[in-house]
Amino acid sequence: MYTVLVFLLFALGLVLIIKGGDYFVDSAVWIAGVSGIPKFIIGATVVSIATTMPELIVSLMAAVEGKVDIAIGNAIGSVTANTGIILAFSIMLAPFAIRAKDYSLKTFLLIFAVLSLYIFSLTGKLTVIGCIVLAVIFAIFTYETLKSAKNEQSDERTVISSKKEIKINVIKFIGGCLGIIIGARLLVDNGTVIAQILHVPDSIISVTMIAIGTSLPELITAITAIRKKQGALSAGNIVGANIIDTTLILPVCSLAAGKPLTVSAQALKFDFPVCLIINALIFIPAVMRSKFSRSQGILAFALYIAYVVAIVMFM
Repeated sequence: MYTVLVFLLFALGLVLIIKGGDYFVDSAVWIAGVSGIPKFIIGATVVSIATTMPELIVSLMAAVEGKVDIAIGNAIGSVTANTGIILAFSIMLAPFAIRAKDYSLKTFLLIFAVLSLYIFSLTGKLTVIGCIVLAVIFAIFTYETLKSAKNEQSDERTVISSKKEIKINVIKFIGGCLGIIIGARLLVDNGTVIAQILHVPDSIISVTMIAIGTSLPELITAITAIRKKQGALSAGNIVGANIIDTTLILPVCSLAAGKPLTVSAQALKFDFPVCLIINALIFIPAVMRSKFSRSQGILAFALYIAYVVAIVMFM
């Protein structure tokens, strides 16, 4: 009975994070709009960072409590799951063409970010220099995204239609924040218990169950994009989310913890290298050929499955 309750609470945490994240994004965009923040800034920064809130809060909460394996595993695991499951599956179902110039810089920043994270963690700790490098990559990504968005979006201000609209959005904002925080609490606490029940390290639960769970918003976006035959939109959302997950979450966690994050042997042997390989396998050929092919999706998904099997069997 206790085991069932733990899994139910973990599932409840996922639901709260997903729905809370949805409410938070909608209300944050509305608040930014009525505050007079230009729409191109809202689209390029507010939405991107808001959609990363579930991963950020889960990792931040875990890092502050000393559960570093969960903090790192969730961040890097989400990047791997976004590409190896969500984008790979999308490509398998419906391959699509892209404009290479839209992805070339982002692909470089993503690969360089994951590689930097790996290199600056080889000592067993994510160094201060590593955090600075990741922060610089995040700043470059944000600047380029703002510059690109400014050329494509209008500068209109959101108009408040009624007091009811204000009340609804304030409630959604508060409810969204509470949903993410409570959901994160349930994920971290019960994820640790599940690891104990299954007799596996926290790091395995974090890069699989927790990481996949916090990536569900990207999955929903991908499914919607496939139905509307807008695969490029899903791919763009995923590469942006991956860059933010890699460059923002762990430096913030390190700052909150007040010390360099300790990186596990599993992360160095499996998690970081596989994340690098899967993202390189998906994005580099796509930029070179201006399209995502079905074979890329099949290979990346197979590699992800092999990776999960490997860490469960050998770690």
